[in-house]
Amino acid sequence: MGLFDRGVQKTKEGFFQRLSRAVVGKSRVDDDVLDAIEEALVASDMGVDTTLKVVDSLEERVGKDKYMSFDELVDMLRDEIGKMLEVDAEVSVDEPFDLQKKPLVVMVVGVNGVGKTTTIGKLASRYRSRGLKVVIGAADTFRAAAVDQLQIWADRAGVDIVKQGMGSDPASVAFDTVKSAVAKNADVVLIDTAGRLHNRIDLMNELTKIRNVMRKVIPDAPHEVLLVLDASTGQNAYQQAKEFSRATDITSLAITKLDGTAKGGVVIGIVDQLKVPVKFIGIGEGIDDLKVFDKKEFVASLFSREDIEK
Repeated sequence: MGLFDRGVQKTKEGFFQRLSRAVVGKSRVDDDVLDAIEEALVASDMGVDTTLKVVDSLEERVGKDKYMSFDELVDMLRDEIGKMLEVDAEVSVDEPFDLQKKPLVVMVVGVNGVGKTTTIGKLASRYRSRGLKVVIGAADTFRAAAVDQLQIWADRAGVDIVKQGMGSDPASVAFDTVKSAVAKNADVVLIDTAGRLHNRIDLMNELTKIRNVMRKVIPDAPHEVLLVLDASTGQNAYQQAKEFSRATDITSLAITKLDGTAKGGVVIGIVDQLKVPVKFIGIGEGIDDLKVFDKKEFVASLFSREDIEK
């Protein structure tokens, strides 16, 4: 089983079970089939708005000739969902971040519990294994043990970490981190931030302050604002994405725990609604289980026929 097959297996199984039941014995794509497609997409947590866009497009395409084989229907769905994942930013399947920036500054945001600290550790390991110098900034100073957890990941990855005491000013930590990275001629800077959606105004002010102090050292920092989301939370992940996109300019997404959920459709819904590219996915607990997101492979795996019962 390939990388993306692991990531979408549970989502795919649920979707095609519903779809197969709807089309068995039918020679035409009728209202019942379209209703079943809508139900299957909603059940995968693609979201109502995105689901309706897919179904409306399908309805238009089959309007002239309602006869369609199961394979043709799957191909049409693959095409429609592939278009949903096409956003303005072109993401390289080898390296989605612009490492020509030196140092590349990535501000990582997301609520507590989605795997934000783990994602930072895995990113640090990824770039360290490529021979790059990485510095982590422990600017989530409000959550108990957050700094300690990040220290463990920094030790595992073999990278430097800049930290202060619990309750310290996050912007101060970010400033010290960027300043240290420049002094050490680092290649990549990963800034952790507080995972609280306590109040949108407070969140916006905090993230804006972090941005401003970093720009005193590197004028165009941060180069990436990476939002980490847990796929297993389904539509909650979409709500989090909306809140963070209102608080700051999200440039990319990392989706964790994709392998353990049947709600993988949330990836499609979030990209479609926010027009922000997914750049990394988490498919396991290991330090190497953070992979670059390949939208073509994702769609191909989601609609592979090898294990579909018609």
